[in-house]
Order: sequence, then C-alpha cells, then structure tokens
Amino acid sequence: LSEELRIKSLVEPYFNEYDHTKTYFVIAKDEDLLYQLVAGGLQRLSQFMAIYTSAKFQNMKVVSAPSVAVGVSLKSDLLELKIHSDEMSSEELAYLLSKYDRRKKYIRLKNGDFLDIKEDGISALAEVSEDLQLTEASLKKGTVLIPKYRAMYLDAALRDNQLLTVEKNKEFKGMVRNMKTIEDSDFEVVDSLKNVMRNYQKNGFLWLKTLRENGFGGILADDMGLGKTLQVISLLLSEQEDYDSGEKERRRSLIVCPASLVYNWKKEIERFAPSLETVTVTGSAPERKDIIRHTTEGQILITSYDLLKRDVEYYKNIVFAVQVIDEAQYIKNAGTQAAKGVKKITAAFKLALTGTPIENRLSELWSIFDYLMPGFLYTYQKFREEIETPIMTNKDENKMERLQRMIRPFILRRLKGDVLKDLPEKLEENVYAKMEGEQLALYDAHVQQMKQMLDGKSEAEFKANKIQVLAELTKLRQLCCDPALLFEDYKGESAKLEMCMELIENAVNGGHKVLLFSQFTTMLDHLAVELKKLGIDYYMLTGSVNKEKRMQMVESFNKDDVPVFCISLKAGGTGLNLTAADIVIHFDPWWNLAVQNQATDRAHRIGQKNVVNVYKLIVKDTIEENILKLQEKKRELADQILEGEGLNGGSFTKEELMELLSGK
Repeated sequence: LSEELRIKSLVEPYFNEYDHTKTYFVIAKDEDLLYQLVAGGLQRLSQFMAIYTSAKFQNMKVVSAPSVAVGVSLKSDLLELKIHSDEMSSEELAYLLSKYDRRKKYIRLKNGDFLDIKEDGISALAEVSEDLQLTEASLKKGTVLIPKYRAMYLDAALRDNQLLTVEKNKEFKGMVRNMKTIEDSDFEVVDSLKNVMRNYQKNGFLWLKTLRENGFGGILADDMGLGKTLQVISLLLSEQEDYDSGEKERRRSLIVCPASLVYNWKKEIERFAPSLETVTVTGSAPERKDIIRHTTEGQILITSYDLLKRDVEYYKNIVFAVQVIDEAQYIKNAGTQAAKGVKKITAAFKLALTGTPIENRLSELWSIFDYLMPGFLYTYQKFREEIETPIMTNKDENKMERLQRMIRPFILRRLKGDVLKDLPEKLEENVYAKMEGEQLALYDAHVQQMKQMLDGKSEAEFKANKIQVLAELTKLRQLCCDPALLFEDYKGESAKLEMCMELIENAVNGGHKVLLFSQFTTMLDHLAVELKKLGIDYYMLTGSVNKEKRMQMVESFNKDDVPVFCISLKAGGTGLNLTAADIVIHFDPWWNLAVQNQATDRAHRIGQKNVVNVYKLIVKDTIEENILKLQEKKRELADQILEGEGLNGGSFTKEELMELLSGK
C-alpha cells in the first residue's frame, strides 16, 4: 500500500481529476498539465514505471521554436517591420505570434503539438507584436508599417536578443543614434542664451531639438523651478534661426497655458528673446477671432486653455510649427473640453510641460500622450485593460516595465537633487498676472480718482496730504491682491489669487513645502479659504499667535506633511527657521529688499538641503509693476511708498507718484 501511495504521489501532479472507484487519473480541459506531461513528465515517470501510450498520444510532441529574422527600416515618416523565417511560412508565423501568451511556456499548434517558447526569438517577437497591437492579418503579409515614434521602443525590445536575427537600415540606426547621443548632437543654443542657460537647461534644449527634428513629441517634466520656460524659449529662438537661414518654412507657434500665466509667458519671452514676436490671444470673442485672423507666420501666439476651447474653430486652418501646453496636468482628464481643444490643433511638433505628469492615475499620462502622439498608448480602453488595470490593481511589474520602456525616450525629468551642483542656492522669479473684467475696472477707477485728487495740487499741498496719499496707495495695492479686501460684497475674480492657487497646487502635487507671505493678514484669510477648497492643509502665523503656539507650529511644519505655511510680514519676517520649505511665495512683494530677503531667509538658511525657489507675484500694468521698474533706479522711493517712512523727506515727488499711477 505504501508503494502504491508513493507511485500515486508521483503521477498525481500531472492530472487534475481522479476516479476513486476505477482508480484512474484524467487531465480535464487543462492544456498546461498536458504540456507538462509531454514536455518532461513522461520522461520522469518512466524511471519508476512502464508507460504505454496510444498512437494518437504518442504522436504528440514538443517542438523547438523556429529561428526568426526581423528587419527594421525607416522609410520617410514610417517604420517598416519585416518578419521572416526559413522554417515557417508567414501565415504560420502570424498564427504563432497571435496565440502567444506571456504566462505560458508554449504555444499549442494546430496539429496538437506544443511549440516550446521558454526563451527564444518567438517570445521576444510576440511581446513586441502585443505591445504594438499588430494583428494576425497584418503579420501574414510579412511586412508591417508602424508609426515612427515606435523606433526607440523597437530598438530596446530587439536589442541583445541572441535568438533573433535583427537587421536595421542606415536611416533607422542613424535616428536611434541621434536620440541616444543627444549631448553630442550638432544642435547649438543660440548665442544670446549661451551665457544665460545652465548646463542641464542646454541639455534640455538639445533633447527638445532632437525630438523636434525626428518628428516626435515629448514631456518636459523637470521639477518646479528648473526653468522649463527658458528651455522652450531656446527652442523657439532656434526655430527662428532655422526660418531665417531658409532651413525651415516660416510658421507660427502656439503656447497654451493657465489664464494666470499668459502674461508671464509673454514677459519671459520679451526678457530672454526680444527678437521673437508674441501675440496674446485675449479679450472678447470677436476680439480674439480678429487677433487670430490677423496673426502672421513666425509669430508666437499665447492663449489660455479656457479660451482655446472656445476658439478652436478659428485655429483649424493654421498649421503651427510648435505647440506647447504648459501645466499639462490641465488635460489629465481626456474627456474635458480643455483636453479636446488642445488635441484639435495641428502642429509639426507638440510639447507638454509639467512637473507632475502623473498626479493620481495612469489615465492622466495616457491623456498627455494622446495629445503628443495619438495612438502611442493605444485607445484608452485598450490602455486601461492591458496596462493601467494590471499595474494599478495587480501591481504587475512586467506591465510596468513595458510602459516605462515605451515612454522613457519621450519624457525628460530632472529633480533639483539631480542638478543641485549646477544650481545656485536661491532662484528668484517674478511671476505676472493680468487683471481683467470687474477687478480691472475697479483698479482703473481708483487710479483715476487718485489722479483727480492730485491734479492741480502744489508740491507743498501734496506733502501736506501724505497720510491720505499713503492710504490711497495701500488701497491700490489691495485691489491688485483681491478687490474683496476693500469691497465685502465683491464676488468677481482675482487674477493674482488664481495664479497663486495654481502655483501652490502644482508645488504641493510635486511634493514641495511652501512659505506664503503677505503684508495683509486679511489677504492671508482669503488665501486660507481657497486652500481649504483645494483640500490643502496649512498653518497660519499672524501677530495674534502667541510665542508658544508660534514655535510649536514651526517645529511641526519642519517635521510633518502640512505643505503650506501662511505668514504675515510683521509676525514672521524674521526669527523663524523653516528649512523644511523649498518654495517661497511673496503674494504682495516687499519693495524693501532687505525686508523681503529676511522673509525669504526663513527657508534659505543653514540646514536647508534643497534649492529654494522664490516667486514674487506681480500684477501686470499696475502700480506693482511700475514700482518694480523703478526699484533699481530709485530704491528709496519704493521703500517710502510701502513702508510709509521718509515721506517727510521731500524726495518723493508728485510727478514720481503720477508716473507710478500710469497704466504701463
């Protein structure tokens, strides 16, 4: 009996049913067990017993996979993939590839045999076929045409496979070599930016240029504050040089960004590339239609996601050289009108900028690639079934590796830590917003009121009314921040408030901690309301907070996950150590540079391990921008206006104030 049980234990693993009454085993509808029995089970069992088989079973065998040759050629804008075997016809090969299942070690042939594919060319080729969604019908032809953007994936998938004979034509090898040796490319940053751009930014330019020249799209996903805007400007300048030299046909370019960044883009282009002609597509619907209609080739159009989705019809006959979408997480939901709008634009090169390409789910990445290179990640349904669900639900590492292999060449991501040696300790940037609608009307009305108040007054009368002048200037600054600071029933928009919230949301999503400074405690209250709406935790430090609570908050912020610390100037401009933060936002800039720097130094001090990015929020064409322009020319003036000191000195004249009140 013990010997019988021993033999039974040897046989049992190859069968899934056992009849106790008749003492026999059955393989019922389990091809895997049958494969195991034929592939090695019979040989193993024959060491312990005599085995008799029927003729039909005896003819069943495991055969080796055929050797396969693959040819890859770049022809114009398509890749030509040829698959050939001396041992099999194209039809048989196509059948094998269509039946491949990566979970199995075999393919069942039509005659009942098993084709062994543990590690051979067929399995590698079948994975490529699956990734590229090749059909059995297309494979039967022996030659398949696929999009050019599959080149880097194909090169990686077919490389170093000893069981496949792979032939690549000269053009294909040249393109792959260009993509792999970007730093050695012949492209050059324009002379005007060579001494402005840092090395990693120059490498970013080379990457963008290489993508552009090879007909690919890409995501520049550098961490917040590493100069994505400057890298794009360098590409646009290079495009202009190509136009001027006759290498390329002159075409317009389009930048799409959040509404609060439209004028910031314009300002940055004017700063770094004054030779580029920019056109902001804003205003009423008829005005925007007229602006678009009168644009000319070579101009750079700048518009917002919100306006683009309304104006998409006006763009349908324009072919752009470059289309850039900034803060590309705006199109993370493919079903929104914003996403559909940017995808309707025709452009030779499409680029997405975002520090957070994936915030919550892989569908966000799919949507961005659907804009860049439609079809690259298949239809969303196919992507969800074959990649997203296996990765998110089952933590499928094989699927994750496949996705990474596909997207890696088209995403450039540098973190501050990666380029720390190449960065200064503190990066400062003015970020511009532009008022519109009711906010602009209120501001303009107050400016006119001040001008009327000053008109006809002598210098002596002007000085005598210095307290009133200072109060009116403060009101102007509050209107720039948020009209709700002056008018309790104000329900309109605040350009700077919106821009600030977008900046904070992007920073928090990127894993940063933020110090948010304002001189107006009431403004901090308004900002707190907006942070609550976004579900962002924060600490609030104003003059009403006692010393014990103050130090407790500082200690907590440096240790916990609360991402934002709202601080008023008087309460927290000095005496705090907040090195957990690496982003500082000055909501209403302090023109006294010493005071501003003291506040910034809450984060930028000994113990800070990260680069600190400092953003000063400025409302364009207002007193804020005008004082900024005068700051270097006459720093005392700025100090007097905002600090309320020195107005008795007489150096602050009525003419200078009128200049500050000018619209531009």
